This record gives sequence, structure tokens and C-alpha cells, in this order.
Amino acid sequence: MHKLKKIQRKVIPPGGVTLIELMLVITILGVIAAFTLPVYQNYRERVRIAQASTDIAVIASKINAYHLDQNEYPDSLAIIGVGAQLDPWGRPYEYLNLDKNGNGGARRDRNLNPLNSDFDLYSRGKDGNTKLPITQKDSLDDVLRANDGAFINLASKY
Repeated sequence: MHKLKKIQRKVIPPGGVTLIELMLVITILGVIAAFTLPVYQNYRERVRIAQASTDIAVIASKINAYHLDQNEYPDSLAIIGVGAQLDPWGRPYEYLNLDKNGNGGARRDRNLNPLNSDFDLYSRGKDGNTKLPITQKDSLDDVLRANDGAFINLASKY
């Protein structure tokens, strides 16, 4: 008699991913992004502050070199070739020659004393707003030069 051969069938699982697996992966990626995005933004802001501090120190040295050559401070940053330079937030640096303009428009500390005796140089910071007293809310994120160049950092740290 003739033997019939049994045909064995392999069960192949269907390909692809299920909707539940896809939703789980998207949820995990969302949680990771929620934790890492603020850390990354904080890091970028610290880098911008450091860049503004470096820029202010370089610009201040150019202003002081001009003062040594001309025996006066420049009337504007354009005179020393940095008038078009923007801060890390895309705005021009602010400069005020206190020798010619007096202390009326000078940046001031919490006791309303001028921060500098020679010139003011600062960035309006992240929000772009500023007030003359650096203790005002609008000025706390400004990156500034104070104590005639001995301090260059955030107004909130002064």
C-alpha cells in the first residue's frame, strides 16, 4: 500500500508591529524628550551667556585700546568696527560713553549707583528688555560689564 506523506505546515507569524507596540515606543520617546529638551535648552542658554560675556570682554578691550590711542572713548561701537556685531540673541550690543554722556543714562546697581565710571557695555539678554537699575526684573537676564570691567556676567549675578 502506498503511504501518504504528511505535509507539515509552518506557521509564520504576521510581519510588522502592532498598534500597541507602536504607541508604547512613541510614549517612551515622548517621555525621554520631555526630560532632555529642557536640559538642552538650559545648556544652549548658558552657552549664549558665555558667548555674550566673551564678546563684551573683547569689545571692551577694543574700546580701551581706542581710548589709549585717542585719549577719549569712542562715541559709538561703529567707530571701533563692531557696530554691526550682534549678541547671541540677535540684537546689537548696547554702549554708552559716560565721559561724554554723563551718568544720567548709566546702568545702576541696587543702591542706584552707576556700575561703571568710564563706559557701559551690555547685551539686553534673552528677553530683549532692560531697565537702568539692573535689579529690575527686565534687566536680570542682561549680560553686562560692571566695576569698570572687573565684572562681566549676568546682571542677576552682580
